[in-house]
Amino acid sequence: MKRPKKKITRRQNKKNNKNLLAIGRLSVHPKGFGFVSREEGPDIFIPKQRLLHAVDGDEVEVSIAAEVSPKGPEGSVVAIIARNRSSLAGIVLKRVVNGRHQIYAPLLGKEKPLWIETKEPISEGDRILCHISSWDDGKGGALGTLLERIGHISDPSIDVKAAVAEFELFSSFSEEAVQEAKSYGGKVSAAEKRERLDLSKEECVTIDPDTARDFDDAISLTQDEQGHFHLGVHIADVAHYVKVGSHLDKEALSRCNSTYFPGECVPMLPEALSNELCSLKPKVERLAESLLAEFDGEGNLISYRIARTCICSAKRFTYKEALAVLEKKKRSSHAPLLQRMVHLCGLLKKKRFERGSIDFSMTERRIAVDKKGAPLCIEEIEYDITHQMIEEFMLKANELVAIHLNERGKRLIYRIHDEPRDEAFSDFFGFARSLGFSLPPKPTHLDVQHLFKEAKDSPLLSQLSVSFIRSMRLAAYSPDNIGHYGLALEHYCHFTSPIRRYSDLVIQRLLFEEEPASLSLDEVAERCSEKERLSFRAESSVVRLKKLRLAETYFTSEPERVYPAVVSRVKPYFLFFEVPLFDLEGSLHVSEIGNDYYEFDAEKMRFCGEHTGKIFQAGSGLYVRLTQIDYLLQEAHWTVTHPPRIKRASK
Repeated sequence: MKRPKKKITRRQNKKNNKNLLAIGRLSVHPKGFGFVSREEGPDIFIPKQRLLHAVDGDEVEVSIAAEVSPKGPEGSVVAIIARNRSSLAGIVLKRVVNGRHQIYAPLLGKEKPLWIETKEPISEGDRILCHISSWDDGKGGALGTLLERIGHISDPSIDVKAAVAEFELFSSFSEEAVQEAKSYGGKVSAAEKRERLDLSKEECVTIDPDTARDFDDAISLTQDEQGHFHLGVHIADVAHYVKVGSHLDKEALSRCNSTYFPGECVPMLPEALSNELCSLKPKVERLAESLLAEFDGEGNLISYRIARTCICSAKRFTYKEALAVLEKKKRSSHAPLLQRMVHLCGLLKKKRFERGSIDFSMTERRIAVDKKGAPLCIEEIEYDITHQMIEEFMLKANELVAIHLNERGKRLIYRIHDEPRDEAFSDFFGFARSLGFSLPPKPTHLDVQHLFKEAKDSPLLSQLSVSFIRSMRLAAYSPDNIGHYGLALEHYCHFTSPIRRYSDLVIQRLLFEEEPASLSLDEVAERCSEKERLSFRAESSVVRLKKLRLAETYFTSEPERVYPAVVSRVKPYFLFFEVPLFDLEGSLHVSEIGNDYYEFDAEKMRFCGEHTGKIFQAGSGLYVRLTQIDYLLQEAHWTVTHPPRIKRASK
């Protein structure tokens, strides 16, 4: 069903003629507050007590307050125009009487219970799907009926299935779309190859994570006698197979992106395309759209062209394998190619830094699971040179494609990133100073660059990076270009991942004079932005649950175990910390952090003990003990404790 287009009303609020009314789409944060996006002007912040029973995705009318808060315009929901959904997923908390059950629905939050009456055999801890009969029962809750029992919270194998239901993701394809994908066969035909630039003899490789199954991009790179680099970024030509208005197109547009969970993927396209014909597998010919760019020995762009091609990847590297070759721990005939990639990567990184882009270079922490979804451990994935060079080539391809379309007068979907609000940046600068970093009174973009360069080898880099990311606005898709603040680019789009992003598929079509989509670019951009946020929330919910399950395994075997933790941030009444072993963030009220009276130092953002002088601030170490894992509300409870005793060796 096509949603009504968002609009801005200029009607005055009868109760307060200083307040304007606006209409937009509500996005609710897991902590309960929300933001309403609108066509004109910044998003409107909605405190959780002013949501008026609205939930994530609803189209709402809001009253905008005359005063602007540090979070930007602030308002209240005054009317719900259109509900985004009619069902909710939840967990059975308890049975009351006469078949009446209390349900915790994460999208409603802990403070708003969902009540259902059913004679079906459900019990505490069951994960269920409910139809909502009333969003307001007059007592602060909602009413519903049972649709489906998904399984029990103790079963990790249903975590993804429950998230698919909770966030209303599409986990299966229509039979028509599946057959359409299969109809193309398994290989490139001679007729298809004749119409393209044949690059199948070029040396090109793919470099991806160990677990990757869909290979969007391949790289070729040569260097001539002048020392010029000839880079080829070859992207799977998904647009050749997914035509506007086809069954495949409708399925892809309904999803807008693939959703990646630990150990599982809910793909945007059927496997016959995503893992087979559109995947740039080694030793087989594949259709591609290629950016072919020439750079001089200093990394300056000389020329480029974009062509529809046929390629044949010579080798599928994992990041680990490519690094082993570069470190001479493993032999490969493609070692010279990889070394050229390192060289050009360094030149492009230097250019990016010169224009003001900020380099975080953060280690990724990812939870590993077994085939049944049970967590195994937290893996650290180093942002080594192999990751950096692929990222640089993809960034350059995305930038050049955006410039190319813009110069030809094409209207396209940009990847935009607005500048942070002054208030948010002020908070970040204050946080950085509290960590001991020196900054001028009014820092510039260059000062921020030097700050992260200084912090690169510091144990405080993670806290600093997270704080900086929190201070920034979310990136989004839009036909209206405002540039990309984080990358310091005037023109930027997404082109390099059409197997898993609909925005990239649209860009592929635009490059070769095809119709972009069955909807307007404004509608596609809005939908892609919404679906991206939805997928992120779904992914985050499953990742957090897996981390809680990992913590539970340790708690069960060693309930008194003490864990080292690091303070991540300090608020007036709460201390937040991270437990590295589980990559979980916990929090404690100031009254729970020790046998002392702790005062909050707002200037230095820390707690100071009145009697002991003990200080808690970002980066401080502490020790905590796990006291409870609450699967029903999906929370971990901690207590501060003493360092573990070091066992002395017996004589």
